Amino acid sequence: MFDWRSASEWQRLFKYYQAGIVNTAFGYGLFALFVWLGLNIFVAQIVSHVMGMTFNYFTYSRYAFAGHKASRVNFIVSYGLNYLVNLAVLWGFDQFIDSPYLAGALTVLIASVINYFVLKRFVFTAQEAA
Repeated sequence: MFDWRSASEWQRLFKYYQAGIVNTAFGYGLFALFVWLGLNIFVAQIVSHVMGMTFNYFTYSRYAFAGHKASRVNFIVSYGLNYLVNLAVLWGFDQFIDSPYLAGALTVLIASVINYFVLKRFVFTAQEAA
């Protein structure tokens, strides 16, 4: 699943997290804005997740996984599953952490690791040689 000895694998992971920083700033910024505006954390999370998903597709397909074949359908499905994972993790953190901001930030960290492997395996596949 991850070739620890491959320089190209590490480079792709590095690019994924570079794009992820931008994506996270966008998505979490929206989440925090919506919470600040008074939305319920779960409403804020779904709205920011859907808006962030669109933004993320472009940053991942054009930067982190540039040159790979992209499946939009698999991307949407993967983000649907990613949302469910996010929701479950957010709910879990919300049970023990008083700050919705910290709960949201910790959720992002866990979901990003899972998301990398899902995107690599099911969404952005290597181009076949012509």
